[in-house]
Amino acid sequence: MSKSKLYSLNSEKVAAATKEWLLKRGVTTTQIAELVMFLQQSYFPGLTIERCEQNVEAVLSKREVQNAVLTGIQLDILAEEGKLLSPLQEMIENDEGLYGCDEILALSIVNVYGSIGFTNFGYVDKLKPGILKKLNDKEDEQCHTFLDDIVGAIAASASSRIAHRYQAEREGSFNPPLD
Repeated sequence: MSKSKLYSLNSEKVAAATKEWLLKRGVTTTQIAELVMFLQQSYFPGLTIERCEQNVEAVLSKREVQNAVLTGIQLDILAEEGKLLSPLQEMIENDEGLYGCDEILALSIVNVYGSIGFTNFGYVDKLKPGILKKLNDKEDEQCHTFLDDIVGAIAASASSRIAHRYQAEREGSFNPPLD
């Protein structure tokens, strides 16, 4: 029997691993929700951190997001361990400015949530508020070349999700967009 016939993905296992690896790398859903609040509070004055966190959880429930999180974290870890081939090892280890694959992977998350997510991602990526500042700190022993962009993309996506849902609520829609 071939490997492809034996392989069966367990979605719950993937979702649990995503959250586990974020925590292992020092990122909580609350910290991501704080980024969402930073991005959206001036547009939605009644926004709560709980609603932000609910939207972060919804974003993290998407398979495309889970795939990006797990891939990015593994690449960061491999770079920390010196297990990538040169020159990729040095580019990821040093978060090379002209290496844009970390942003491209993050944009695969944002792509699920539309153009508002893209603009929010660019803004939060430039400012690096909250947990992003810590993840971007090059003095840390951990490599977060991919993770800082992934966390920013999750926050930007949750922000986009909130904006779309608030619009549906304003219009009196009983069926807000699924995502």
